[in-house]
Amino acid sequence: MKKIIPSKLYPGDTIRVIAPSKSLSTLTKEQIAIAEKRLTDMGFSVVYGKHVSEMDDFHTSPIASRIEDLHEAFLDKNCKAILAAGGGYSSNQLLRHIDWQLIRDNPKIFCGYSDITTLVTAIYTKTGLITYSGPNFASFSDQVQYIYTVEYFKKCLMETGSYGVTRVMNGTIIPGVIKLQSIAMKDFGLCKRANARV
Repeated sequence: MKKIIPSKLYPGDTIRVIAPSKSLSTLTKEQIAIAEKRLTDMGFSVVYGKHVSEMDDFHTSPIASRIEDLHEAFLDKNCKAILAAGGGYSSNQLLRHIDWQLIRDNPKIFCGYSDITTLVTAIYTKTGLITYSGPNFASFSDQVQYIYTVEYFKKCLMETGSYGVTRVMNGTIIPGVIKLQSIAMKDFGLCKRANARV
C-alpha cells in the first residue's frame, strides 16, 4: 500500500480535537483552557468535535458519536490536524465502524498516544496514512513537561528536515532508547513492533 504523508502544520491552521476514547469532560475547565491557549499561542485555531464532551459511566461516549466526530474531522477541509482529547481504554470499539476510504481520501495529521495507539496503528495499516504517536490535547495542559511537548510537536509536525530526539524522565531530559512493544488488536488482525532510537 502506498504511504501517504500528511501536510505539515503552519500558523493559522486549524486543529480539531476529538474524543475517540475518554471524553474531553474528564479534563477540568482549567486543563482545557491551558491546552487550548498553548496551541493558540503556537498560531493555531482550535475547534472541537460535536460530541467531545459527551460522557457515560465509562467516561466515554457512544460509538456512533465518536465515529461521527472522527469522520467529520477528516472530512473538514479547514481542519489540518486531529488531536485526540486523551487516552483511555475504548478506542478499539471504533475499528469495525471506521470508513477507511474516507480517511485515505482526506489525509491529514492524526496524533495521540496511550489508547489512541490503537487508532494510530490501524489508520496507518488500513490506509497508508502516516500517523503520529505523539501528544494528546490533554498533554498540552501538563505543568511539568509541556515545554518538551511543544518543542517536539513543532519539530515533527511544523518543521522540515530531521532532528534528534531526547526523552524526559522526572523532569530531566535524557538521551536514550524508547521501545514500542508489540501492539496486538484482537479480532482486527494487526500486530506491529517498532524500536525507535531517541
